[in-house]
Amino acid sequence: MRALAIAATGMAAQQTNVEVIANNIANINTTSFKRARAEFSDLLYQTDRAAGVPNAGGGNPVPEGTRIGLGTRTLGVRNLHLQGPLEQTGNPLDLAINGRGWFQITNPAGETLYTRAGSFNKGPNGELVTIDGYIVEPAINFPADTIDISINESGEIYAQVAGQAEPQLLGQLTLVNFANDAGLEPLGNNLYRETVASGAPTEGTAADTGFGKIHQRYLEGSNVDPVKELTELISAQRAYEMNSKIIQAADEMSSTVSKGIR
Repeated sequence: MRALAIAATGMAAQQTNVEVIANNIANINTTSFKRARAEFSDLLYQTDRAAGVPNAGGGNPVPEGTRIGLGTRTLGVRNLHLQGPLEQTGNPLDLAINGRGWFQITNPAGETLYTRAGSFNKGPNGELVTIDGYIVEPAINFPADTIDISINESGEIYAQVAGQAEPQLLGQLTLVNFANDAGLEPLGNNLYRETVASGAPTEGTAADTGFGKIHQRYLEGSNVDPVKELTELISAQRAYEMNSKIIQAADEMSSTVSKGIR
């Protein structure tokens, strides 16, 4: 009976859906986290009677055929790169991007990765690093006697050095954009990797056309909406239960037939 297999595909799809929602809710307080959405497609159709073919020689074509769907499958899990809320922290090395753009990070293997989590810090030699110790590009080094740090909306970094009246310009952070942010490969730890699907990065300056502004002493929060996630969780749970009911009904129908044969 096809209903058993069809309903099984529906249960598998809704299980994936619940797993995606669970990950969203788990990261509701993760800096710059982007919620994901499971997307589904119908499977191939089995044709029992083709449309457009005459039922008998010389007759008119059959206007409607008989095609039975074989269920559903997970087509993909899309990360929705929408702006998250900006949360004030007071830390001078916390940076949030308001708009499009990614910070560039170099990991210990020398690979360039990308993040929107601007919870930066100073390394042992005064270099600007991520919370995992990865170097932020372009490289910025703070003098040992820095007493204050100012970063403007375009990413220019100024250090107030002890004994100097004027702040010292240390450099400027640049941002990159991708043609398809959803094509970036999530690696965990708020890091992403360029892929063929994302396209090559385009580098630019914050606050320029097509790039967001940098806000010092702020972090971008998760874009997960708890009310929306709970609503979708209920919907996925009900869909799972309905597919389960179909399996139960198909089993009872099959049992009725087998009892009749005996």
